[in-house]
Amino acid sequence: MLKNIFRYLFILGAIWFVIHSVYIITDGLTNTHQKADLAVVLGNKINEDGTPSPRLKARLNEALELYRNKQVKEILVSGGLGKEGYWEGKEMKKYLIENKIPSEKIITDNYGDTTEKTVINTIRIADSLKYKSVISVSQYYHQTRIKKLFKKHHFNNVTSSSPIYFEIRDVYSILREFFAYYL
Repeated sequence: MLKNIFRYLFILGAIWFVIHSVYIITDGLTNTHQKADLAVVLGNKINEDGTPSPRLKARLNEALELYRNKQVKEILVSGGLGKEGYWEGKEMKKYLIENKIPSEKIITDNYGDTTEKTVINTIRIADSLKYKSVISVSQYYHQTRIKKLFKKHHFNNVTSSSPIYFEIRDVYSILREFFAYYL
């Protein structure tokens, strides 16, 4: 009897994981084509030579496209101090400037070392600039949780745009996001 209960609970949990994963993948791969006041690029690894990792570079290139297509007025780059010794925000700004984004159109947040801190800092910055809309730029598996955190902090006008960038690590990341979404 107890064995059957555990088996059914396991099956239910597995079904819920699959449904949730399909939802976050679909949600994350559905890019916005709307305009917004601000794009926020969530930080990621900076290589030991100070260049953005391929994953972060893909995010930054997505933000470049949003800006060049006049979908956003400004770009906020947010991250923390990586173990490699670089401030993610500073290095992301440098990359955007190298790719012809005017410095005055880039806002740097070096204290967004978690997803929630980035969301809170973005809302504070958007409010100070009287901005009402944000496009989140991150990997597809991350977007559902980011939007949930914006809503948790009473900022509802957020959409997302994710780069077309996939790697084997995504399997782990989808699993991590499943649990992180409910914490």
